[in-house]
Amino acid sequence: MNARFLGITDLVEAPSVAVVVDVMRAFTVAAWAFAQGAEKIVLAESLDEALALKAGHPDWVALKDGPPAPGFDTVNSPGLMRSVDLGGRTVVQKTTAGTVGALAVKEASLVLCASFVVAEATARLLRTNKSDSVTFVVTGEDGQADEDLACAQYIARRATGAGTDAAEFLRRAGESRAAAELAEGVRQGVHPDDVALCLELDRFPFAMVAALEDSLMVLRAAAVSSLTD
Repeated sequence: MNARFLGITDLVEAPSVAVVVDVMRAFTVAAWAFAQGAEKIVLAESLDEALALKAGHPDWVALKDGPPAPGFDTVNSPGLMRSVDLGGRTVVQKTTAGTVGALAVKEASLVLCASFVVAEATARLLRTNKSDSVTFVVTGEDGQADEDLACAQYIARRATGAGTDAAEFLRRAGESRAAAELAEGVRQGVHPDDVALCLELDRFPFAMVAALEDSLMVLRAAAVSSLTD
């Protein structure tokens, strides 16, 4: 498998297969939302669009980065998301990096959104898809976020079936700038458990596939066969 690792601004054309990585915290939060029963997640282009979608669908759950804000139900925190009952509901998510990255590759034939909590399921789906060329979108810090790059590199290796020790990749993520900012309270809308939850390898058995549905980029959980097969 030919793997490329690009920042959002490095994307000049739609790849065939894209894996959009946001470890801290968009796609860890998304995975938790599905675990809490969400049916789908709409990835919003802007805060205004997120609010408009919420206004048109009052039963939808809108979330954003940073502190709580009028019109939004919650914030982009896995520690907070794990206690929200989302049975059968639709979530609208707008974040600084993850949702931007997914929307940047919306024309790709296959878009996966990933973090460590769904790493093996994502790799397994890539293997099943027999993808020859995969573009990993490193969303944080203009493509320089080491937690996202480490996760992307780990998934790329696992997608080839290689027996890869995750410890070094998780160490890099845990020592990243994003992890430090979350731990030190530099970022707002944070739960004390957020960093630890973002570093839980293979917490969930599903991958997350994004696709255009009626002009909206919609993320859905995709069942993957047992990770122990």
